[in-house]
Amino acid sequence: MLALVTMGAVNAQEKKEEAVTERAHGPRITFAEREHNYGTIQKGGDGNCAFTFTNTGDEPLILSSVRASCGCTTPKWTQKPVMPGKTGEIGVRYNTNNPGGFTKTVTITSNAVNEPRVVVKIKGNVVNPD
Repeated sequence: MLALVTMGAVNAQEKKEEAVTERAHGPRITFAEREHNYGTIQKGGDGNCAFTFTNTGDEPLILSSVRASCGCTTPKWTQKPVMPGKTGEIGVRYNTNNPGGFTKTVTITSNAVNEPRVVVKIKGNVVNPD
């Protein structure tokens, strides 16, 4: 009886390890940075920045959705599949016509096995010109 219980535990552990190994294959998204701080920026100033990512997996990475937390932030992103070892970019434009501090997020949804949903952040403070 003890042998059957031990064999069952060993089989369960082997299946668990196989599942982990299977999830290790596929596209993987890795960001160089997840936050951009504009610091103090003049009203009407350049509100552009970019988040670079790499597909560190072994299958094509496809971004299915990139959404900003509000209408004052506009993302543009790589539309084509990003092949293993290659990089892509998500450009973000913040509307700097509204003075004051801000913190906004952009949510990226993809087929990445490591992080199918990633949130990056922009922040800063828009001031009126002196």
